[in-house]
Amino acid sequence: MAAGAALVGSRLDLTGWQRSAPRGSRPVNNTGITLRNLRLARLGLRSGRRYAMHRARTTFASVERSEELITDFQLRTAQDVTAELGNMKGAMMKIGQMASYLDTGLPDNVRQTMASLQHDAPPMAPELAAQQLEVELGAGPDELFAEWDEQPIASASIGQVHRAITHQGQAVAVKIQYPGVAEAVASDLRNAGWLFGALASMFPSMHPEPIVEEIKTRLLEELDYEIEATNQRLFHGNFDGHPYVTVPGVIDELSTRRILTTELATGARFAEVTGWSEEERNLTAETLFRFSFGAIYRLHAFNGDPHPGNYLFNPGGQVTFLDFGLVKRFDPPETVLFEDMIREMVVERNGPKFRKIVENAGILATGAPFDDDLIEEYFSYYYRYVLTDGRVTIDADYAAAGVQHLFATSGPYAELMKHLNVPPSFVVVQRITLGLMGLFAQLEATANWQRIAAELWPFTSADPSTPMGEEIKAWRQAGGLPVFGV
Repeated sequence: MAAGAALVGSRLDLTGWQRSAPRGSRPVNNTGITLRNLRLARLGLRSGRRYAMHRARTTFASVERSEELITDFQLRTAQDVTAELGNMKGAMMKIGQMASYLDTGLPDNVRQTMASLQHDAPPMAPELAAQQLEVELGAGPDELFAEWDEQPIASASIGQVHRAITHQGQAVAVKIQYPGVAEAVASDLRNAGWLFGALASMFPSMHPEPIVEEIKTRLLEELDYEIEATNQRLFHGNFDGHPYVTVPGVIDELSTRRILTTELATGARFAEVTGWSEEERNLTAETLFRFSFGAIYRLHAFNGDPHPGNYLFNPGGQVTFLDFGLVKRFDPPETVLFEDMIREMVVERNGPKFRKIVENAGILATGAPFDDDLIEEYFSYYYRYVLTDGRVTIDADYAAAGVQHLFATSGPYAELMKHLNVPPSFVVVQRITLGLMGLFAQLEATANWQRIAAELWPFTSADPSTPMGEEIKAWRQAGGLPVFGV
């Protein structure tokens, strides 16, 4: 893991952040290429030395002692990587976040250690947070708020969140972007030519330029809190009063491009939810599913950052969605394409017609030397949980198989992948699909996903299949809203 981080870091010009600074000091962000690469190189060397020592110790150890040494090695390496990535912030930390919730194949002790990156990364010093408020809003926290908690309630890859109370007595969450992060990440992305080569080597038929541009556009949008505020207003307006989904409102007068102030929400973190009853875990998963996929068809928008730190949970399937920095807007032809693919793969089960659709969309090279059955078999994995009209459990094996399926390195799928391309509109969808599968695996979520999905698809607009669906339908009808959708 550490060697992989060092290798990726040597190709990426990434952002690092000094965890703390003396009172009154100026912000110091480790944005230099040499410094960031040096930190990653040191991380790789430390891990290399640790691995050499580990091999030496286990060579002559008993089976029981060898297992103890393996666990100790994994944990120490994960702690080292977590500490380094947490301090670096920016894109490198995002890699660590994704590893902690996406790869269900990681050993439990490793994933649990790295899980702190989801909502508990090392924060910047209180003086620097106050300085950012003054730069952006013209005053410090003591003047802007009646009460201010200088200890952040969350800190992650781009910014950290503080609890406060306005002079009007409203409890709010204030997200402050780390100074220098936006400029450093923007610079990194301007020099992301290495990504073209990496994608081309993995997927020879892929056209990497539009994909890279899509990734860059979405990441740059995450850095602009004014864009995030616009996205959050869209979702808040459409889910205000929803019986299961809460989206905090934006406090406009206390928000800028680098500061985002919203209503304060409370709830349990994801780690706590995994210990809830089976019924509660299933309700949580159903809400996440309805929100994530229903918004594509009702709002033509998709909230594409599924890591657990972006959610707060309460019993009964109540979920608060917190982060709207990565939102993909879809135009009508894109949503029609999604509908056509689902209709032919899931509803009609017409493999040849599905193949024609993906060929016309540029996903599969026209005339690729594979029969229709193999094409249908490969793509059916992405619809597997909605192909069955019955209760399906998404567990660790299911999620791990998804990652392996996407990055097949041998067999007929590996050959097929040489003829595949990913349109830009699918990049964010793939991210949240795999991300949600990773979260559902930890919940061991079970439901009749096909019937729930049929409520969300506009070409089926089926009747409610669960008590949650019934309650949502009643809420929508009471507001005079279209029934289909979350």
